[in-house]
Amino acid sequence: MAYFFSIDLHGHTIESAKKYMDTSLKNLPPDVREVEVIHGFHQGTALRDLIRRYKHPKIERKILGLNQGTTIFIIKSK
Repeated sequence: MAYFFSIDLHGHTIESAKKYMDTSLKNLPPDVREVEVIHGFHQGTALRDLIRRYKHPKIERKILGLNQGTTIFIIKSK
């Protein structure tokens, strides 16, 4: 059964956010198909820009929604 996972990056620096993303995606349960990354945008765009450029082998595509503080990753199915 596919399900949803959320990652909140509030309070992270660029370096810690990247490490946290790498670890979180590496350890995703196999049935996760969608990951919401909450990066915010009111305190600046550094985390948003990092996530929108972020690459990982498990990410099939990204969805940039109406909420500027989140980005959705669609995870590749196996």
